Amino acid sequence: MGHDHSHGHNQNKKALLISFLFIFTFMIVEIIGGIVTNSLALLSDAGHMLSDAAALGLSLAAFYIGEKASDKGKTYGYKRFEILAAFINGITLILVSLYIFWEAYHRFIDTPAVSPAMMVIAFIGLAVNIFVAWILMRGDTEHNLNVRSAFLHVLGDMLGSVGAISAGILIYFFNWNMADPIASVIVALLIVVSGWRVTKDSIHILMEGSPKEIDTEEVNKSLSAILGVIEVHDLHVWCITSDFTALSCHVVVEDEVNRDSILLRLSTLLHEEYGIHHSTIQVEGKRILDEHHHICT
Repeated sequence: MGHDHSHGHNQNKKALLISFLFIFTFMIVEIIGGIVTNSLALLSDAGHMLSDAAALGLSLAAFYIGEKASDKGKTYGYKRFEILAAFINGITLILVSLYIFWEAYHRFIDTPAVSPAMMVIAFIGLAVNIFVAWILMRGDTEHNLNVRSAFLHVLGDMLGSVGAISAGILIYFFNWNMADPIASVIVALLIVVSGWRVTKDSIHILMEGSPKEIDTEEVNKSLSAILGVIEVHDLHVWCITSDFTALSCHVVVEDEVNRDSILLRLSTLLHEEYGIHHSTIQVEGKRILDEHHHICT
């Protein structure tokens, strides 16, 4: 298990590093190309690539910071930084899209001439994005929010290149310069959607929300069903980071049962049924429950 986790962790880091280098290099090319050809579609794509490069750099930094060992002040270590990185990425995506909307609005009012040479750069951009998306897909985009936020940046960017190519074709064949801001707006809409998703998911984790795939009521029933358990209360399930779920609860047991064996059965069930490897269970005798009811009444 530990080996698989560290292998996946290294795979994610490697994927992010290669992606960062490719995206950052091409972003420079696209900024120059956008200025030379006067294309907002290219510049909006470059703006998105800038947020991509920042997102990938931030995600990469998060992995390295997350590896720092826990200390007196940070007893869980620095793993939560990955979620902060995902949150910042999400906000960046939303801000980038708002800027593109603003710039496109001005271009609808006063449409400038755009060079169809933008298509060449957009084609290269599309190739770079497809390659980077393929590399990131080899990382854990399903369970790691940090890698997923970086992947969504690149996916939105890929669509940006498609938009710039489409605009280039319309400008080349029909001299329809309005296609440039229209392509930008479509890209901006796609960026804002993925930005909102990542932001929402990371806020949920930062607010100590329980993971979507875990039903706390079902967990409570499963634990309560173990022989010797009277009731389960104060049950909390939350995420430290994308792939680190924690649980704490109080379990009231019959006085005559072996508490150690019950504790082992409870933690085994959580591990095997729900994939929760970090659980803190307080086992209490029936007398505590009786006294608690007595105090309450």
